[in-house]
Amino acid sequence: MKKNNLHLVAVLILALLLNACKKGGGGTTPDPVDPPVETGLVFPKKEMRAVWIASVYGLDWPQGVYTMANQKQQYINYLEKFKQLNINAIYFQVKGMGDAFYNSAYEPWSASITGTRGTDPGYDVLKFMIDEAHARDIEFHAWMNPYRIATRANSGSAFPALHSSVKPEWVMDFPTIRIYNPALPEVRQRLVDIVKETITKYDVDGIHFDDYFYPEGETFSDQADFTKYGAGINTIQDFRRDNVNKAIKGVYDAIVATKPGVVFSVSPAPDINKNFNTLYADVKKWNQEGWVDVVIPQLYQEIGNQYNDFQLRLAEWTNNSFKAALMVGHGFYKFGDATAPAAFQSSTELQRQFDLTRLNKKVVGNAMYSAKYLDLNKVGITDKLAAIYKDPAVMPFLGRSVAAAPVAATNVRIESGELKWNASGSVKSVVYYFSDLKKEGKVLTITKGSSISINTAGYYSVSTLNIDNQESKPSEAIEKK
Repeated sequence: MKKNNLHLVAVLILALLLNACKKGGGGTTPDPVDPPVETGLVFPKKEMRAVWIASVYGLDWPQGVYTMANQKQQYINYLEKFKQLNINAIYFQVKGMGDAFYNSAYEPWSASITGTRGTDPGYDVLKFMIDEAHARDIEFHAWMNPYRIATRANSGSAFPALHSSVKPEWVMDFPTIRIYNPALPEVRQRLVDIVKETITKYDVDGIHFDDYFYPEGETFSDQADFTKYGAGINTIQDFRRDNVNKAIKGVYDAIVATKPGVVFSVSPAPDINKNFNTLYADVKKWNQEGWVDVVIPQLYQEIGNQYNDFQLRLAEWTNNSFKAALMVGHGFYKFGDATAPAAFQSSTELQRQFDLTRLNKKVVGNAMYSAKYLDLNKVGITDKLAAIYKDPAVMPFLGRSVAAAPVAATNVRIESGELKWNASGSVKSVVYYFSDLKKEGKVLTITKGSSISINTAGYYSVSTLNIDNQESKPSEAIEKK
């Protein structure tokens, strides 16, 4: 994930943008499903609560730990922390350097796991991670960098050897980075094949791309590619954008055709124009066409930032998310960093950002960058997140429906200090609590069972969730006196 400081769009449009926070157009990507309003109850907002776990350079995991037992324990410790914080999704980096976190036909084992690129760690890392996350009702989204193969300190250093399946003519070398050439059809097909391999072999909940497309600040020698493949395209800049468009659409189409329940998300840089002009990523078009299910701009700057004001960027993305559901990426790593602006020296800034996103009807969740900073808890920032996330949240419905609609809970009743209900099918149940029928309720628990002990006076309602996170109509509220 990049940490960008960019030029600010004219502040004069802010008021108009903030007033336009409405849902995007229709299409094949459904809007999140909320409980019907005819119950008269005020239900809490659904939220995906996510954390990025970076494996490139071992940043968050495994941090230089190369023994299987210790790696597993480090990962489990993360999940236990997330569960405690009511976090319900992770974006784990499984392809950061043209590598893999499983035995892939296309790319070598990641050096992050063993310290040596291409070395089998002796266990199925990805299966272990997915199983442990799912055991705690935490979604696992496989985070990939689509083009990067390797980095080096300078042009005097050598890049690691290419995987045997990669032809040298497929890559582009720059002073400090090697990437797959986005212009080549073979590269786009390879990316699609890697995604298909991942979602076919493993029960991931999503595929996630970060903000690296064409590398920023480099000079490209792609005139020959433009001549060969750019028929009908006016400029070489449009050609580059078209190459990335084809890759995004190809991945989306492959997911829909292969495993449609998988959610496809992208986390672009905060400035829409920077994505378009510098990274050649026309994210607005992807949102308009419905080629991504979720867009998660990295709004890592503070409210009032001179170049990337959090509030202004939020308004811009709200108005340009269209068919994509909108989440917000937060610069969690900045809190308590002495080099960060004054706003990040207090946890109040995170509260202010959440106040904005929760009022925004288009926003369906938040993601923190990155995992290791939750353990540091500088300036009490993790305590603040715990307070914000004090109650569980229902995951919004994203992507495509593959399961039958959930059957509503029946026979909701209170017996001998227990709330009980009947549920049928492969569902989880959501128990809502209302201290006052005129006030917003809260999620008490999300459970695979059909009863819980209750001892607090108030009103209770139960709904069911299927594997797509589609929610049934909630039951009428019943009172415990």
